[in-house]
Amino acid sequence: MEYFLTLALILLVYMTFWFIFSLVRKRNDIADVAWGLGFVVLAWFSLYISQNFEITTFLVNALVTVWGLRLSYHIYRRYRKGSEDYRYLKYRETWGRWFYIRSYLQIYILQGTLLFIIVSPVLIINKFADDSFNVLVVLGVLVWLTGFIFESVGDAQLSRFIKNPANRGKLMMEGLWKYTRHPNYFGEVLLWWGIWIVATPFPYGLWSVIGPLTITFLILKVSGIPMLEEKMSEHPDFAEYKRRVSVFIPLPPKE
Repeated sequence: MEYFLTLALILLVYMTFWFIFSLVRKRNDIADVAWGLGFVVLAWFSLYISQNFEITTFLVNALVTVWGLRLSYHIYRRYRKGSEDYRYLKYRETWGRWFYIRSYLQIYILQGTLLFIIVSPVLIINKFADDSFNVLVVLGVLVWLTGFIFESVGDAQLSRFIKNPANRGKLMMEGLWKYTRHPNYFGEVLLWWGIWIVATPFPYGLWSVIGPLTITFLILKVSGIPMLEEKMSEHPDFAEYKRRVSVFIPLPPKE
């Protein structure tokens, strides 16, 4: 229990730091940059605390690091070039005099809590993994790799599409986006299921299914797909795109 309480305290300090930084920058969307980095920080702190230096723990921490750094850098490139994200601008307008306390609790502390739940398979692996290298580790890594490819390639394709002046006013429907309306979200969900598969042979590993279940629910029902599709629905081509292309799981487009 002390292991998890210590990590929770570290995460609290981490999220509080980013809240203070957001006040200096006057931009709450810095929380999106902090999201991926938070997984990296907690993963390596948990390994340091557990002192469980095995092949599996180093492998999983490396996977989390690659994912977290890529995601944070991808978001940071958007952050430094644009104004505050429209979601956070809306909060700034509607929260009024409660803006600071609600920002701290509903953005940074809430995100920290969700991060802690989602990363739970990694914490379990770092605490309990042994020196065995079984088929579930291999399977989990393969699932993670598939998810990472969908997320990173999907993000790269969208970035190139947006940068091309010829695509101004158009809706992205090429590459992976031809088979799913949200390949990056599909990839993010899938890679966390891969991490959970690695955790399953170890004590409490099965219980850490709450991690991938949480990220799946958030993306499918809360802050991922629903919010983005609401914005996409304003585009005149979206209705046809929605009819032809799967919302989440990659499938051949309908004719």
